[in-house]
Amino acid sequence: MTMTTPVETSTPVRELIAVAMSGGVDSSTVAAMLQSQGADVIGLTLQLWDQNRLAGKPGVPTRSTGRCCSLDDVYDARRVAESLGIPYYVVNQQERFERDVVQPFVHDYLAGRTPIPCSLCNNHLKFDQLLQTARQIGATRIATGHYARNVFDPKRGRWILMRPADLAKDQTWFLFGLTQDQLAHTLFPLGDRTKPEVRQIARDSGLALADKPDSQEICFIPGGDYKQFIANYLEEQGQQLPDTSGQLVTIQGAPLARHEGIHQFTIGQRKGLGIYAPNPLYVLHIDPASRNVTVGTESELNRPSLLVHRLNWISIAGLEAPRRAEVRIRHSQQPTPATLEPAGPDQVRVRFDEPQRAVTPGHSAVFYDGDEVLGGGWILPPDAPQTTA
Repeated sequence: MTMTTPVETSTPVRELIAVAMSGGVDSSTVAAMLQSQGADVIGLTLQLWDQNRLAGKPGVPTRSTGRCCSLDDVYDARRVAESLGIPYYVVNQQERFERDVVQPFVHDYLAGRTPIPCSLCNNHLKFDQLLQTARQIGATRIATGHYARNVFDPKRGRWILMRPADLAKDQTWFLFGLTQDQLAHTLFPLGDRTKPEVRQIARDSGLALADKPDSQEICFIPGGDYKQFIANYLEEQGQQLPDTSGQLVTIQGAPLARHEGIHQFTIGQRKGLGIYAPNPLYVLHIDPASRNVTVGTESELNRPSLLVHRLNWISIAGLEAPRRAEVRIRHSQQPTPATLEPAGPDQVRVRFDEPQRAVTPGHSAVFYDGDEVLGGGWILPPDAPQTTA
């Protein structure tokens, strides 16, 4: 009897990818791109904040546009999913968002720090929850519209986060907290694209929102007035705004005027100080213990170093000895040369080649080696104002 080899007749299983759809042109284009490449795509949107919660409170507009993750964005994401013919789900994460992003945001401002809610959201909620939900529905990976790249380096055995081709849209500063597991299961299809190219792909894909403007405002702060948001939120929670009033002082400690609360200030602020001076004054330091806000000249804003804690390393396992790097302390800034030095458990001292303006506690400092993201952490407040003299 002649034996024959069975012929494989089953259809190969296509990969199921969950796309994080924010309702913007970038994530919508990602869904269209992956579908055109033959992947099975499902759309997921995280519902993070009830836009009607503070309606009627002072400073809250009846309708606000331009916010990430707004109700209008959820509607747009659903409309794109319908046009592409892909399944679409909204995942309610309002309770966790309030706990992990909104409440730390309020707490940090009242403690004299300036938080970055988008980094908190990415690092502690979005990627973690999206991957969890994707796995529950059988997806192997998630994809987002972030402008970043990730590659696996077999020599180091690590996933590497890298800056995108369009450096003007680089979002790696917001992504420094991603873990190796998250990077291994995330796609950044726009990493090699420019924004004009993305909009053209959206047009070619027949997406109605190809020319939709990018979101600008923090999703839970309609109108952008964070001071009013803090007051409204605490009132809603049945809490009084704590008394953080104190003195505006010079760098020598001489009092200049009273202020109504340290949460009303951020490092580098010039306007709204409520004092007259022959030359412009800037906020140099906020001391939550004494509630003093130190002001001084623009040159006194420069700092030669900073201390970072709560570190996350990406392209290296950790910092054992001083090494050269480029460091970015705000999204709008290009990385600047510095030396990284171990400074104790889970801390790094950054010494800049040239003093940097307005180092802001609560912001993140992200470390780069060329296009690679070495890692990053959160800027600690200094003990006292520093000068570069």
